[in-house]
Amino acid sequence: MALHRLRKTCLALPEAEERTTWDAPTFRIRDKIFAMAPGREGPAVWVKAPRGSQAVLIAAAPERFFAPPYVGPKGWVGIRLNAATDWDEVAALVRRSYRLVAPRRLAALVPEEDVSSGRG
Repeated sequence: MALHRLRKTCLALPEAEERTTWDAPTFRIRDKIFAMAPGREGPAVWVKAPRGSQAVLIAAAPERFFAPPYVGPKGWVGIRLNAATDWDEVAALVRRSYRLVAPRRLAALVPEEDVSSGRG
């Protein structure tokens, strides 16, 4: 169920595509990964985040956010997916990751939004 919702969110973005890499679904824009769901830590999605955001998110809600292996040192953030998941927040973080990775013309098609509205 979580992967289905994540897939729907990711593939709704301009020119986004899914590709299985490292035995896990990855979501890409022009061959650049903006989200991945490896499932090593249970249902989760890893997304690219602006510099400094990872530490802020993890400090604010360590039960929801974590530094994923491999890409965590580069600032990516993991989001645990469970029954309490705020899917609007996940969608906002996925869209922000997309905007960080996508070419400017495509990123401009996805509106910026504040993902730190008190929830992390």
